[in-house]
Amino acid sequence: MYAKIETERLNFIRFNQAKLRFEEYIHLQDTIANDANVNDIGRLTILPSSFTGSPRQMNEYAQDAMSYVRKYSRPDLFITFTCNPQWDDIKNNLFEEQSTTDRHDITANVFQQKLKALMDLIMKLCVFGEVRCHMYSIEWQNRGLPHAHVFVWLVHKITPDQIDNVISAEIPDQTVDPELFHVVVKNMIHDPCGELNMNSPYMIDGKCSKRYPRQLTSDRITGNDGYPLYRRRSPNDNGKTAMIRMRNQDVEIDNRWIVPYCPLLSKIFNAHINVEYCNSVKSIKYICKYVNKGSDMAVFDVAADNRKDEITQYQMGRYISSEIAKELSGGELSSRHINIGQADIGDKVGN
Repeated sequence: MYAKIETERLNFIRFNQAKLRFEEYIHLQDTIANDANVNDIGRLTILPSSFTGSPRQMNEYAQDAMSYVRKYSRPDLFITFTCNPQWDDIKNNLFEEQSTTDRHDITANVFQQKLKALMDLIMKLCVFGEVRCHMYSIEWQNRGLPHAHVFVWLVHKITPDQIDNVISAEIPDQTVDPELFHVVVKNMIHDPCGELNMNSPYMIDGKCSKRYPRQLTSDRITGNDGYPLYRRRSPNDNGKTAMIRMRNQDVEIDNRWIVPYCPLLSKIFNAHINVEYCNSVKSIKYICKYVNKGSDMAVFDVAADNRKDEITQYQMGRYISSEIAKELSGGELSSRHINIGQADIGDKVGN
């Protein structure tokens, strides 16, 4: 059903190129950039930024994020919030013998409500302090679960001395806070790789692509590479350990394998919520594009026709998965505050 709906939307755009004045895009610039034939300038088929999920829209959102950076400097926090299929709100709404993979509509709706609750905590209750602006986008993993990337800019910047009050990268003391211990061990341990599991999907050329295990340190270190080195105490320095089950055996895990998290958010949502402190603007451009990159698409090249048809490229490159549940039920896949306005430069500038 969703494929039919989207096809009708795309057909409307395709058959109304002239009416919608898409020929007034900067075709010459696009043509030169793609080494196309200048004789095809008036015959290019454009997929505009007004179409949700189009490459032009994703590029605009990335530029909007950089506008925030130009105006307000680096964001303070980068949060990745992943849906937990074990939430009671999901499991209690399943029929007998159903699993979460059978009801993507329930998963999408519950996650949307959880994300709204998270943003209310940040924006209205100001758990991190007064918020100047924010932006987020929702994506779907290949296994069918949604996750959101969130940028937060605060009125009063978090200082390096305050990082430990907001973010932890350590296993909690089970005797002091057993609830948080359970949540962290269940959700915030990076799947062991390297010597513990050379077959891990994170292993590339003999190394973990996520840079685990991390360095153990008795104190937090702030550098200039975008992220600080969070405090990760060794077992000999009062750091805690935990036993997890991996490949039919018990493995002892220390703080080197913990994904940074906010204890308050982890206890409230019982999910994988990675909270990172943005230390510098060095890696912000990459992160802004990453947050707004949109869903995965295939990469291909059609040599038979040199004319650029962005609609066909979009249709051939996309894959439709569980995100259709969200699309059909409505709701936003991205959000920004404060809104960004676009100014036309010159006589004829496209979207």
